[in-house]
Amino acid sequence: MIRYLTRSQIDLLKYDHCILESMSSRVYGFSWYLDAVCDTWDALVLNDYNAVMPLPRRVKYGINYIYQAPWIQQLGLFSDKKIESKLFEDFIQKIPKKFKLIDMMLNTTNHFSIKHIEPRDNFVLPLENNSYQVLLKGYSKGRKSSVKQAQKFGLKIKKTTSTNAIIELFRENKGEDLQKSAQDYLALQRLVNQGQLLGKILIYEVFNSNDKLLGGAMFLKDEHRITNLFSALNNLGREKQAMSFLIDFMIKRYAGEPFVLDFEGSMITEIASFYKSFGAIKEIYFQYKKWQLI
Repeated sequence: MIRYLTRSQIDLLKYDHCILESMSSRVYGFSWYLDAVCDTWDALVLNDYNAVMPLPRRVKYGINYIYQAPWIQQLGLFSDKKIESKLFEDFIQKIPKKFKLIDMMLNTTNHFSIKHIEPRDNFVLPLENNSYQVLLKGYSKGRKSSVKQAQKFGLKIKKTTSTNAIIELFRENKGEDLQKSAQDYLALQRLVNQGQLLGKILIYEVFNSNDKLLGGAMFLKDEHRITNLFSALNNLGREKQAMSFLIDFMIKRYAGEPFVLDFEGSMITEIASFYKSFGAIKEIYFQYKKWQLI
């Protein structure tokens, strides 16, 4: 039986265990993550948490809807068993009709030929059982050259616990183009604060030889993945190949360990090419968007 439970009704221990053991476990699905970035959220639950579907929700102009919360790439249906199309459809049918719009990014195991879905690209690099030298061979010729250039420039990487400089750099260089709201940045800060308490956030900044900040990134590190959550770069950082330097540093640092480096993908050709140049593999996930007018 599939039940619709509000946030207060959910057994969080059982819910989080289901996310952890899922075949497509993603950090975005855990209760602490959803609490940080969603206005509020509920969930559909199969039997004794054998499968779950988190549902971030909002009300706007009196209309209830399921929305894609900021800083979440993939949600959808999670289970430790293979998910068939029929089960997914059963879950969708159980979303209350009061939600006039359903808009959610599904995870990579929710891979069905059904209506109302559009494919999206993600890029991942398996690090387990691969030495840095093996992984380096997977870089494109141009990316190897970029990393060498950055090394010649004398760039430095510093670990930090503060997000302020990276977020400000992002706002100055990309913020207007991507139209992130003040609420989105507050959600990001809540996410980082909670993630740091749980030991799941890594923040690195890149400086030149004169200690000028060129760029930086925040990574989520859970039991399975290291996810490129948020990054920023200024023009000098682009010129000095700061992001190539930082990604190479992460690959070198975690090569051979039981993680997948998740670039979080992009449908923008230039960004997708950058990720692929590290030897990353394309994964397909889907956006599900449907109006429930009746």
